[in-house]
Parts: sequence; structure tokens; C-alpha cells
Amino acid sequence: QVQLTEVGGGLVQAGGSLRLSCTASGRTIRTLAMGWFRQAPGKEREFVAGTSWSGVNTVYLDSVKGRFTISRDNAKNMAYLQMNSLKPEDTAVYYCATSARVVPDPSRYDYWGQGTQVTVSS
Repeated sequence: QVQLTEVGGGLVQAGGSLRLSCTASGRTIRTLAMGWFRQAPGKEREFVAGTSWSGVNTVYLDSVKGRFTISRDNAKNMAYLQMNSLKPEDTAVYYCATSARVVPDPSRYDYWGQGTQVTVSS
């Protein structure tokens, strides 16, 4: 079992930055892919970014490419999502999750955090 906890959300003005952190406990995540998802009210949960177990391979949602950066520190059992140039449409609850591979399908992810709210004001 893996327990995931996200922190770092908040209220920020458009153009601002936030860094989300995801801490894993219960077992090491060094062999697992990590993904960040988000869900806005009335919308489906969508894949935002993912990284392979080594951190070498990363995948991003087109609308966040060049603005968001996913990273991980396996020694600390943590993953991060650096979000720059935030837009109001980035407003959502952000979740981290684990999977065997980096895929955009949320049903392929096994463990999820409770989420952290990101609100971007215009």
C-alpha cells in the first residue's frame, strides 16, 4: 500500500507560480511511475503530467507544456509539480497518483492522494 499526500496548493493570481509536492509513505515509489491529475468542478479528472520511475521520461498535457514541470526525488519518496505562468483555467483540485507506467488514463493508477486545491484568479 502507498499513501500519498499533496501539499502546496493555494490561491494565486494569473501569471503566478505554485509548487505542489507529493509525499509517499508505506513503500518506496522508486519503481513506480508518478502522475499528476486535476479535476475542476463539473469536469472529468484529467492527466496533467507524468514521470517514469527514473524521472527520465516525462509526459505533459498539451495545455501545460512549457509552463509545468514534473520531477521526483526517489531518495525522499517525493514527486513535485512546478507550475508557472498559471492561468484561471488551471483552477482545479490537483492529485498525485502512482502507476506501473506513465499513461494518461486515470483508471491505470493505483494509489491516489486526497488532492490539493489550486485557484488562479484573473
